[in-house]
Amino acid sequence: MTDFYERSLIIHEHLRGKLAVVGKLPIRNHDDLSTAYTPGVARPCQVIAADPKKARDLTIKHNSIAVVTDGSAVLGLGNIGALAAIPVMEGKALLFKQYGDLDAWPICLDTQDTDAIVAAVRAIAPVFGGINLEDISAPRCFDIEHRLQDLGIPVFHDDQHGTAIVVWAALINAGRVLGMELRDMHIVISGAGAAGTAIARLLRCADGYTGGQRRTGAKDIIVCDSKGAIHKGRDDLAPHKQSLLSVTNREDRRGSLKEVLEGADVFVGVSKPALLKAEDIARMGRRKIVLALANPEPEIMPGEAIEGGADIVCTGRSDFPNQVNNVLVFPGIFRGALDACAPRIDGRMKRAAAHALADAVRDPAPDHILPDALDRAVAPTVARADRNPRSEETLEC
Repeated sequence: MTDFYERSLIIHEHLRGKLAVVGKLPIRNHDDLSTAYTPGVARPCQVIAADPKKARDLTIKHNSIAVVTDGSAVLGLGNIGALAAIPVMEGKALLFKQYGDLDAWPICLDTQDTDAIVAAVRAIAPVFGGINLEDISAPRCFDIEHRLQDLGIPVFHDDQHGTAIVVWAALINAGRVLGMELRDMHIVISGAGAAGTAIARLLRCADGYTGGQRRTGAKDIIVCDSKGAIHKGRDDLAPHKQSLLSVTNREDRRGSLKEVLEGADVFVGVSKPALLKAEDIARMGRRKIVLALANPEPEIMPGEAIEGGADIVCTGRSDFPNQVNNVLVFPGIFRGALDACAPRIDGRMKRAAAHALADAVRDPAPDHILPDALDRAVAPTVARADRNPRSEETLEC
């Protein structure tokens, strides 16, 4: 079996990073130099100064993404800091280029102060067409993203919304396989951080009209943290967890994760390894959908989930079927947003991305409810849907 950890280390040492700047305009003579730089470059500067919108037409701004982190929540490694986060952000930038033909650059900030991060992103925003926030711990990530929505360019925290969109797409196709809709599903989410909070909100945000038909969100969603279900009787909830009560746990159920999972149709894990066993899955409802997304080890391994009667199993890993991978979303949703000159990525666009991603699987099956992460056709499909979201409503999720 390939040791990807050591292989990655060797490749990084050999390449000294995964990115390089490549010029579009060759400098072969003095005329080229005078056109690319001084004196000729003064003219586009003057045009942009007179009309700032021209920056999209005359500079890299039309196609550039800043991948911004503070290194506080990197993969499953935790708070490893800005310097150690560079390889991940380089990888993210590489995927932006490979899948969305977007020029992305890692911006690893040596601060974990919310005000300082907001100020830094505002200061660098002029050169970028979009901001992808990455690996910033909750609850600071919510405040940072919210405070940057007025930049006039899309600001998108992928750990939240990218994960939530892929989960929604997975549930659309799982429902198609099992003959049920989202409105039929009782969902339990393990994890109340960035991803768990966004998943809960987006699956409730499914309320609205699509194609002239009324669609409703999940039947009910219960979010669990390390202390069990988030319910109205708890006095230990952080503000972002308290706010979840407005969209989750309608029956105010209480108890541990395993207790509230009984009778549920869907388990979504964005928490930590080895939380569940086959007998816990067996106590779920008649139809059982398991999305165990903790990496590298899921909340329950697929074989054990199937032993417990799971009909459909997803993980975050590429060595099992049905990988929930954010690369299915972020290149396409940013590509579409930049092409449309959208000032933000709203609920309609998230919905359009989820449905486009689900529809990209022509014949869903229990072991094939999502496109392969290497499928290069997915990002253009998501981008087209993102440019022209069909819903009449603008939904804030």
